Order: sequence, then C-alpha cells, then structure tokens
Amino acid sequence: MDTGTAELVPDGDGSGGWTVVVNGAPSSYVDLDNPTRLEFEYVQWTGHILDVVAPEAAPIDAVHIGGAGCTLALYTAATRPGSRQLVFDVDAALVVLARQAFGLKNVNGLRLKAADGRAGLATLPDASADVVIRDAFDQTAVPPHLATVEYHREVARVLRPDGIYVANVADNVQVRDSRVEAAAAQTVFTDVAMVAEPAQLRGRRYGNVLILASLTPLPEDALVRRLAGGAVRARYVGGERVRELTSGHHPHHDPT
Repeated sequence: MDTGTAELVPDGDGSGGWTVVVNGAPSSYVDLDNPTRLEFEYVQWTGHILDVVAPEAAPIDAVHIGGAGCTLALYTAATRPGSRQLVFDVDAALVVLARQAFGLKNVNGLRLKAADGRAGLATLPDASADVVIRDAFDQTAVPPHLATVEYHREVARVLRPDGIYVANVADNVQVRDSRVEAAAAQTVFTDVAMVAEPAQLRGRRYGNVLILASLTPLPEDALVRRLAGGAVRARYVGGERVRELTSGHHPHHDPT
C-alpha cells in the first residue's frame, strides 16, 4: 500500500467473506456471496441510513470518501440496482487491490478513483449526490482537512437539498472528536444528528459515532425504528440534545 500495509484475511470457512486489514487494524468486511451482509456495527447503522435515503430499491447517486473494501458501495449496488457511485481513496495501491480482489470493475455504476476525498469532492457538480459517506482515517484519526467547516461547506454544495451526509468518527470515551465535528456540521447544515451505542454517548466506552447532516429534516422516525431493531442496538440523538453535546466545542477551520 502507498500509505502502509494492507492484508486480505479470508473467513476460513470456505465462504466468500473477507476482512480488509489496513495497517494492522480491521478496516472493512466484504462478503462476496452476500454483499448485503454488514459485519461492523457502524456499517450496519450506515446501511439503515442508506435504506431510508430514498424509496426502497430506488437508485441513488452516492459518493464515498474512503474506500477500503467498498462494503457500503457493494451494499448499495445490491439493494438499489442502477445506482451511480463514486469512491475516492487516497491510496492508489489499495484501490487496485480492492478492484482486483473483489471484482469491483464488474459492479454496474461503480467507479473508483485514487484521489484525496476533498480534492475529489471539488471536482463534482453542485447538487449531484443523494448521499455522501466519509469513512476515511489516517491511522486511527480522521484527516483534519476532512472535518473542518470549509470541508462541510463543500459536502453541502455537492449534496442535493434533501441529501444526507454521513461521517464515521472513531471516538474516545469523552466523545470529543465527534462533538467537534458535529459543531462544524451545525455551522453549515440545518439538521444534525449523532448515532452511537448508548454506552458510548454516556462516556463508558471507546467506539464509533456516526454524524448525520442534511439541509432538510432528517428521516428521524424511520431511522429510530431501524436502529432500535438492528442487530446492534444504537441510539439516535438529534435536535436539542446534539446542540447540548456540542455546546462549548469549537469547530475546526482550514488553516488560513
């Protein structure tokens, strides 16, 4: 890999399941026999968001910042045939590995580009995406330029008025990073929410937090139902509670 090491680890049971390990950490899971199988908890939550971003089975336009095994792109292609998807990953060698190992060239409507996610966004037309998903990390942290107020403005430009932005944050027990990112999103978007395990939001564990944002009201009722009934219970937090969580946290800006 250009930015470190990558390993494809098979399940070992003869199935089509593979774990993509990047720099020693499990980065994504792909089941070639069943692309709707979402193994990681935060990926399952994102799958629920993809399920409600448009009417069932309707094709969408999706942008993925961070590729690895392209789990969510494969999920979207399987559940919403005809979707147009663009994946940006900064590591060209990882793009080649995923394309060859998982047959991504044969997935209709899916394009992979070796490019920085923010630079890639800058090339896209206004109001051209139904969903933008950011799942990109430099080691264990989100690259700083993918979390600023200015970055969120670029995401909002690319999204359609009713589109949804989803960002994955691997946060600590203080839940500080996701609060700062949510504060940045609040400066740009009308509606901002957070999704995590209840214990994570109470400061009892390290884990993933999803930040959701839209220029129009998020489909809260539908998401609450799906998250409550999922394999891994998650809590949807929106509105006034997010404003409470972000109070006193100052969003980051691009260097001047």
